[in-house]
Amino acid sequence: MKPTLSQQSAIVLAALAVTVGAGCSSTPNNTQKGAAGGAALGALAGAIIGNNRGSGNAASGAAIGAAAGAIAGGAIGHNQDRRAASSNGTGYADAAVTNIYVNGQPPMPPAPIAESISPQPASNAVWVPGYWSYDNGNRYVWVAGHWEIPPQGAVSYQPPEWRRQGNGFVYVRGYWR
Repeated sequence: MKPTLSQQSAIVLAALAVTVGAGCSSTPNNTQKGAAGGAALGALAGAIIGNNRGSGNAASGAAIGAAAGAIAGGAIGHNQDRRAASSNGTGYADAAVTNIYVNGQPPMPPAPIAESISPQPASNAVWVPGYWSYDNGNRYVWVAGHWEIPPQGAVSYQPPEWRRQGNGFVYVRGYWR
């Protein structure tokens, strides 16, 4: 039996997703690899399910499967990244140095904002004090204090900071260590 145009489209879409997934597998973090792999597997599974469910709409099944697979795969990869960073002692975001670099001295943040600490929501939750974030690269934005449950093996939270690099400084996001 000759495949219909819809089946051919689904096969092409699934093959494209597998190719893109394979091309992204050399990325350095598990979040990206998981999203790419999940999208590829989701597209293939969605195409098969969409084709076999009676309507024969393999293309829409592949698209839905790719989206769901990318979300699930990315979440699984993200958890692997967090566990790996906690186990090697660097802290999850230690590897997530931002691309914000300034020559000379970085701008000083405003004075901290006084906050009241809400009741501890869980016995293992740790209060992360509020801080001024320079994430947008042109001004500071206040991030309110909040409770977090640290990743397994983490003992303290390192707030964001500027680290000397060459003739300037690079902004490093906060992380658990």
